[in-house]
Amino acid sequence: MEASTPGRARRGWRRARAAGSPLSWATVVLLLSVFLARASSPVDYLIRLPRGFRLTQDTVKIVGSSNYPVKVYVMLHQKSPHVLCVTQRLRNSEMIDPSFQWHGPRGKIISENSTTQVTSTGSLIFQNFEEEMSGVYTCFLEYKPAVEEIVKNLQLKYVIYAYREPHYYYQFTARYHAAPCNSIYNISFEKKLLQILSKLVLGLSCEVSLLKSECHHVKMQRAGLQNELFFTFSVTSLDTEKGPKPCADHNCESSKRLSKAKNLIERFFNQQVEVLGRRAEPLPEIYYIEGTLQMVWINRCFPGYGMNTLKHPKCPECCVICSPGSYNPRDGTHCLQCNSSLIYGAKACL
Repeated sequence: MEASTPGRARRGWRRARAAGSPLSWATVVLLLSVFLARASSPVDYLIRLPRGFRLTQDTVKIVGSSNYPVKVYVMLHQKSPHVLCVTQRLRNSEMIDPSFQWHGPRGKIISENSTTQVTSTGSLIFQNFEEEMSGVYTCFLEYKPAVEEIVKNLQLKYVIYAYREPHYYYQFTARYHAAPCNSIYNISFEKKLLQILSKLVLGLSCEVSLLKSECHHVKMQRAGLQNELFFTFSVTSLDTEKGPKPCADHNCESSKRLSKAKNLIERFFNQQVEVLGRRAEPLPEIYYIEGTLQMVWINRCFPGYGMNTLKHPKCPECCVICSPGSYNPRDGTHCLQCNSSLIYGAKACL
């Protein structure tokens, strides 16, 4: 009987090694073809994967606690993390015939809801989280630890808050030597200065707003009285209003654009000092006073939101929507308890 191809290949390999001669290209090609033929042949073996095997990377998942409500923070207009209807212990255990039922501020949650999804494994997911979705969510879990054991019941509570980034902006103050305080030249100069500053940051989707402009008489040592303009203006991002961000690029974040706008404004005032230093003739009637530019970084929340590092330690710099029975004051910094004696608070709590 004629030897099979693998058999001939093995004998050729032995003869080549015994003779001490290098393998010919034909022999190498033959060996590779045999190997490939074996590798490509179908294998009818069932590969058994461990139970912990995962094909994809997990998204953020939050487990509950049977001892206390778990706080969950969801960015406004974004998809929420997966809120699981299990504790950490049950997550690593087997459950026989589990049954999940979710209830929210508006009652029972069905899996067919367009904005809220309940998966087959009991996870609660919000597709586009809105302000009014905040509240207490409860999951009722029924399961058997083993087939022969009785059904166990578990109730898990989550307090889900909507939050957004603070309203970041820079506040600048600058002083100018001015014309007499009742002069129309000061008003004209103020408008021109705002136009220049606005054009300077327009390409960064930022805007300049005048907060305050006052003219004062200042007594200088050995220089008598001088007229000075005190300018206070803010630089803010144009996309900080409520709603989804129009720009998803990392370089388009409000903080980055505001930082670039700050640098442009600082450079503008430094250039004014340089130009004045090169003047041979007397100074103009209105000019920037060197070293008076001051800047403050401010972050405030929108009405209805507040910051509270004690109540929300996992989200200390978030503007978290105020809980029921509380309101956001005009300064936009914290949530306060409702008080019927406060007109603004009473209105906000209706």
